[in-house]
Amino acid sequence: MDPNDREIIEEVLSGNTGRFEILVERHRSMVFGIAARRVPAEDVDEMAHEIFIRAYRSLGGFRGESDFSHWLAGISVRACCDYWRKKYRSREMPMSRLSEKHRDWIKATLSDESTDSFTRKEQQEAAREILMAAMEKLAPKDRAVLELVHLEERTVREAASLLDWSTSNVKVRAHRARKKLRSLLEKMIETEGESYEFR
Repeated sequence: MDPNDREIIEEVLSGNTGRFEILVERHRSMVFGIAARRVPAEDVDEMAHEIFIRAYRSLGGFRGESDFSHWLAGISVRACCDYWRKKYRSREMPMSRLSEKHRDWIKATLSDESTDSFTRKEQQEAAREILMAAMEKLAPKDRAVLELVHLEERTVREAASLLDWSTSNVKVRAHRARKKLRSLLEKMIETEGESYEFR
């Protein structure tokens, strides 16, 4: 019978560091999945590598109060948040980056009009690209809470656990982040054809 995660962790902490590779193999797909949903595709491999390094260095802090996979997911989410914290600066985003199709989608979405003119696939593609463009301008914590609560549809309690926040902090931050995101999308329309900065 294969040893469980906790038994492997005990072995690693006792000096048999090579056994950590078993944990990497067991949880690789989960970590890559979390990273793939949160960072650009070209950075996923590096992000996953960073997550496992952080997990290895923090292994002594694993208390066993939850499953190792949940503990590792929390590290993964916070590492991705840190990724955006490093990237987050006042940057210009040219409206030219958005196609006419994207601008039409934003207008239709903000005014709750029908978007029947788009095929389903085109609509989803446009929505994702626009959403990601706007999300890049959010503060890392705002981005993280929106991803967990609204894109992944996790409960407030799950998000709080993964982010290591209180549930009330998650609720407040999610509410404020939604308002900021809507404002960013509206600003994309107002400044059509221009470059702008978000502060």
